[in-house]
Amino acid sequence: MSWHNGGSGPWGPSRPGGNRGEPPWGGGLPPEFAAWLLRLQRGLAGLAPGGGGPTRLVLALIAAIAVLWLASGFFRVQPDQQGVVLRFGAFVRLAPPGLGYHLPWPIESVLRPAVTRINRVEIGYRSDTPAETEGRDVTEESLMLTGDENIIDIDFTVFWRIANAPDYLFNIRHPAGTVKSVAESVMREVIGRTPIQPALTGARGAIEEAVRQGAQAILDRYHAGIEVTQVQLQKVDPPPAVIDSFRDVQRANTDAERMRNEAEAYRNDIIPRARGEAARITAEADGARQAAIAEAAGAGQRFDSVLSAYRAAKDITLERLYIETMEQVALKSHVTVIDPAVKGLLPVLPLGTSDAAPAPASPTTVGKAGAP
Repeated sequence: MSWHNGGSGPWGPSRPGGNRGEPPWGGGLPPEFAAWLLRLQRGLAGLAPGGGGPTRLVLALIAAIAVLWLASGFFRVQPDQQGVVLRFGAFVRLAPPGLGYHLPWPIESVLRPAVTRINRVEIGYRSDTPAETEGRDVTEESLMLTGDENIIDIDFTVFWRIANAPDYLFNIRHPAGTVKSVAESVMREVIGRTPIQPALTGARGAIEEAVRQGAQAILDRYHAGIEVTQVQLQKVDPPPAVIDSFRDVQRANTDAERMRNEAEAYRNDIIPRARGEAARITAEADGARQAAIAEAAGAGQRFDSVLSAYRAAKDITLERLYIETMEQVALKSHVTVIDPAVKGLLPVLPLGTSDAAPAPASPTTVGKAGAP
């Protein structure tokens, strides 16, 4: 394409006496911009078949711009994202992860929030890194009033994620601030119903679950598109000004509980043993009673049988009773046998054991006939 010294060009009449090779728009533009336009015109002229004219050049330029504009509608959604396609600012559809296409701007646009990422909100403290569990304390957020009118210092973390991308993008303006305000409000409500002692000891899990459910219910009413996955208590302590005294009380309560447990263990040990001993003595006494009753009954029956025999045969019964009685006496007495050759009686010294029965008053003398 050549520039003419005279006549009219597509950008207006040429300057009289203009230099050859000079662009037809003259020198009214800045040199840098004029040089850029000249390079663009030469590049497009080289693309136009047969060199073309100004009209063909403009058409090629418009076609190139249109191609670039249409190509700008391609977009990619990452695996942890969800594409939200807008048409003139209004929600149209959702785009799954991968390569997608929408009508180029300004007709359609796409937003790509991370729907699988777990976000966290710290309440009562601020940490420098996400791995920290303790950081700078924020007392205006952490100090709360318990159900028994005590003050408690609570730091906790709320974990949440995007559950509904359109609601998350269009129904709330500051998602993290909304989650923080809602969780703090619900925590104050739950602590306001809980005494300080359970809050410091065994009720932590119940408090976390109650706050999670309460915050989720409020966010659902807001149609915030947010799911609260976990509420985690980081620190539950009395206020710093009284924490030492409170710990002394806690130690005293712990000692009292330990002593109470020891006393309970001793009671659980001594009472069963005492009951067992009482049961044993009772059983022995009952056995002795039964034995005495049986022995007495047997003696009475024996006496009755003897009495019946005595009535039937008095002489034989008397002799039998005499013999049995003498047998019993003889079993408990010492018998001394004296040689008949010994003249007279000799004193006998008992040399038996200490528990032996005493010697008879007079020794038994056996005669030559052997008669007692």
